Amino acid sequence: MINRKSESLIPEEVVVKKIILLRKEKVMMDVHLAELYRVETRTLKQAVRRNMDRFPKDFMFQLTGKEIEFVVSQNVIPSKKHLGGAKPFAFTEAGDVMLSSVLNSDRAIKMNVTIIRTFVMLRKMASNYKEVMEKLEEMESEYGGKFKEIYKALTYLMNPEPEPPESGKPIGFKLQKKK
Repeated sequence: MINRKSESLIPEEVVVKKIILLRKEKVMMDVHLAELYRVETRTLKQAVRRNMDRFPKDFMFQLTGKEIEFVVSQNVIPSKKHLGGAKPFAFTEAGDVMLSSVLNSDRAIKMNVTIIRTFVMLRKMASNYKEVMEKLEEMESEYGGKFKEIYKALTYLMNPEPEPPESGKPIGFKLQKKK
């Protein structure tokens, strides 16, 4: 009899935290995938380099210096030293599928299933958000400005981009020059 709890490798919530957005793609970094697959990062990279023809640009890419700075600033990785001097790879969902075939271990295959389920779950959540936003747009046009503030707040929550202050006045205080 198989114990279902021992079969579960890592909860999907843990995998979700490892997915980041780079180049408008949801990706996972090699260091995180190596951790999930329980292999050394250099072993994972070595397997990828031996099979580069299986990893076109839409499956995997190497981070630029600017992107490395970004992932460090966002605490995706603790520091550049964590990378050991090498530029990390970022794998898309398709790249992760290919990675499990390159690593070809039972752990890699099972972990891959969890990661793919997580990507699918995120895609469904995004689709649900889109449907809600479309319904709100429809309600706003139907009922005039009544839902304007709610719509504005929900839009901000979906795409939190800072907006300039409406008054146009600078925030803060002025220092007076000494005579």
